[in-house]
Amino acid sequence: MTRRALLLSLLAGLLLATASPAHAAGYRYWSFWDRTGSTWTYATEGPSTAVPSDGDVQGFRFAVSEDSADANTPRGTASFTAICGDTAARDGRKRVALVLDFGTASDAPSGETPPARRTECAVVPRDATTAEALATAAKPLRYHTNALLCAIAGYPETGCGEQVTGRKTGPEESGPDGGPSVGLYAGLAAIALLGAAAVWQTRRRGNAA
Repeated sequence: MTRRALLLSLLAGLLLATASPAHAAGYRYWSFWDRTGSTWTYATEGPSTAVPSDGDVQGFRFAVSEDSADANTPRGTASFTAICGDTAARDGRKRVALVLDFGTASDAPSGETPPARRTECAVVPRDATTAEALATAAKPLRYHTNALLCAIAGYPETGCGEQVTGRKTGPEESGPDGGPSVGLYAGLAAIALLGAAAVWQTRRRGNAA
């Protein structure tokens, strides 16, 4: 095989690898988040043990993800003022702003439709956990035997943290800011370099003739 043919073969292979998404296994579940300012952070403990303070904003997002690093955050803007601004403070009670994002149709179990995203202002005793706040605002809840949160407001009706295979990951997905992923840019840059090398080889042969 000539150098030019080899370069073109590598170019075609890299183009296919860049354009074709990989498939990875994920899990369908409710993730739990804390909000500070305008940033969501994956919670370091579960809702059954977390004890929020008055004025806290916490969120839940239903989606398919591989792990906490891959999990999707609750969508839309959220602030304590917007959610609980009309709820007066009370002695011995606290207000917890909850963002409930039921996810997208692509992440929903077969035959189910995710409800619209909603927010709730839970008013609970000062020592109440997030799970108790959630129970006042989004019943019915469903838990697995190991305390894994399976359903909020009855969604989904069945299943709990089940594995989902064939989930697409790769260059076609958006990056953190909603634009193309870094992998796509890297692949295109490599393709451009290979293309330039092929052109250079062709011109070199032409000049030598």
